[in-house]
Amino acid sequence: MDWLVALDLSVFRFINHTLSNPVFDWLMLFLSGNSYSLPLIIGVAIWLLTRCGAKGRCFVVVLALSLWLGDSLLFNPVKKAVARPRPYVTHPETNRRVGAGGDRKSFPSGHSANSACAAAVAILFWRRSWRFMVPLAACVGISRCYNGVHYPSDVLGGWAFGAFAGVAGTFVVDAAWGVVGRRYFPLWYARLPSLRRDPLPADPADTEATQSHWLRAGYALIGLLLFVRICYLGAGIIELSEDEAYQWLWSKHLALSYYSKPPGIALAHWVGTHIFGDTELGARLLSPVIAAVLGVMMLRFVTRYANAKTGFLLLLAVTATPLLSVGSILITIDPLLVLCWTAALISGWRAITENSTRQWVTTGLWWGGAFLSKYSSPFLWASFGIFFLLWPPARAQLRRPGPWLALLVNLLCTLPVVVWNAQHDWITVHHVSDRGGLSSAWQPTLRFFWDFLFTVPALLNPFLFIAVVWAAVAFWRDPAMKATDNKRPPTGGDPPEMLLRYLFCLGAPVFLFYFAYTLRARVQPNWIAPAAAPLLMLAALYWHVHRDSRAGRWLLGLGLGVGLPVVVLLHETKLVSKISGWSLPLSMDPLNRVRGYRKLAAVVGEQRTALEVADGHPTFIIADHYGRAGLLSFYLPEAKATVGTGRPLVTVRSSDVPENQLWFWPEYRYDQRHGENAIYVLGTETEAAIPPRLLTEFTSVKSLGLFKVADPGRASHQVQLFACRGKL
Repeated sequence: MDWLVALDLSVFRFINHTLSNPVFDWLMLFLSGNSYSLPLIIGVAIWLLTRCGAKGRCFVVVLALSLWLGDSLLFNPVKKAVARPRPYVTHPETNRRVGAGGDRKSFPSGHSANSACAAAVAILFWRRSWRFMVPLAACVGISRCYNGVHYPSDVLGGWAFGAFAGVAGTFVVDAAWGVVGRRYFPLWYARLPSLRRDPLPADPADTEATQSHWLRAGYALIGLLLFVRICYLGAGIIELSEDEAYQWLWSKHLALSYYSKPPGIALAHWVGTHIFGDTELGARLLSPVIAAVLGVMMLRFVTRYANAKTGFLLLLAVTATPLLSVGSILITIDPLLVLCWTAALISGWRAITENSTRQWVTTGLWWGGAFLSKYSSPFLWASFGIFFLLWPPARAQLRRPGPWLALLVNLLCTLPVVVWNAQHDWITVHHVSDRGGLSSAWQPTLRFFWDFLFTVPALLNPFLFIAVVWAAVAFWRDPAMKATDNKRPPTGGDPPEMLLRYLFCLGAPVFLFYFAYTLRARVQPNWIAPAAAPLLMLAALYWHVHRDSRAGRWLLGLGLGVGLPVVVLLHETKLVSKISGWSLPLSMDPLNRVRGYRKLAAVVGEQRTALEVADGHPTFIIADHYGRAGLLSFYLPEAKATVGTGRPLVTVRSSDVPENQLWFWPEYRYDQRHGENAIYVLGTETEAAIPPRLLTEFTSVKSLGLFKVADPGRASHQVQLFACRGKL
């Protein structure tokens, strides 16, 4: 074996040192990852999806699954098991020309494996593609040795593993299609018995029959996304955010309402953690479940008024919308609101068109659920009111008991919040007015207008946003829409114009209100979340009528081609550095808000233990922010064990007036912990002076300095710790 190691090192040095020249310095860096790689991959994916027919779309799906399964089951597990150091770690003389992030493991080469996997799948689909794909994979592998981050054996191993993953993945997916397609999609299977073959011509007589296939495909997509999202959460790739950890604390103190939010989010945490425990998956369990339920509702609604293919394309569009995809992972108040809003929309339309009192009562319950999720739900009342103004036949409902019963049910659902606020001096009213800038005089400004104008289209997917705005404006004067029956909704075919008006009223007012409100105060992009579902359904129904429109097809193709890769990168931003060779700055990395907190808690826990051992006095932790208090409570094992016991290990800084929910729980006020020590945790970029309030609460306070937390290989969070002795 020694001679193999020597040979490996000799070949590495030959490539890394002897072949060194200015041309290769540029070329090999380019092949290892460059700023053009990501746009090029997205462009090729769009071309394959839009210009290469069913075979191109099958190739993209098979390649994505092969890469994902290969990376999850083969490349990364082997790399962690072997744990071979990279060449520049054991051989300092290595010419290292490219970084490797925080990953110091060398075997196998991930770049080589991925390029070989892509080459193998491409060759199986298009045999002649070897002329380009094999040289490309070879050059990528050699570049890893030239740049000093892999040995030749790493590259050979990567090629072998990658080729195996590509071949195995292709044949496994193709075989699975043979089983599933033959049973559940017989018409499609008859046209496409193998994913690697060009499909046979479609039979016009089967056009209507294939709608059942699209509906099944929609259900399959929803189930697949639910499975993938639960696996993603269970893998622990990301940690809780500050708000999630803070609201997890609420679930340990169930109440009628809370300082800043209704009780819905606490109940969501309570349900999830009672199923999967106090883990990231337990806390966030309801988010992917809500996304699945929402997907089923939207699929069935659009299928009823258009067809199943349009419903399936809508599901893809929703998946390619970053705002909604993030909501399918993170557990915030927005997924709950979007679910209740959309359910109220659907039941409300049925109540109006079917003259159903029962549906109105159901709508009232969903209205109530929306209010118990987020205080922006009164927009629902305004939205229904606007629709009654726009469609005179709907006003006949106001002479029936249905709408008034819905309003009564909604008002009953507000009682928990009203009772809690009456007991706490209406603190939520003051907080919400301060958050919305209502407590200050209005001074018109464009400061926040431009932020909203550029941020919201990005979160909604720029191309899909254009498609939505186009549909929301064009349908009002569209002859094709005017020709449809506006009095009674059909059960299939083209949707009625009034349904589009209804969807417009349930979505556009929210967006337009916040758009105008930016002239007064800052509007958070997630505030428009409830408008996303109705406006996307409006666009789906409009473009269904204009399904032959080239503009609609291009907007959908570009939206999916750009949006789906972006959504994948949002789930793992480290892929950006793997593809392009450069890392996102911390200020631009959205996952910086959900990483590194476990390590931060460990650092704080070590300092707490050291102070407790040194002085021999009980020592607790004070966080400068409620979100940090929640994170430390969740990720510090000894702190998690004290949550809900009446004597928590982690508290938040004291204040004379309520600033967060913890202020209302006596056990989180440390004024009775006389004689104890504390570690004060302050989030800061530069060393700060001792907070004056601490000097009045403890006999002595000393700064322990700044502590940086790496994730991995770069600082992602920084705190300053203070040793506080002798609580007065």
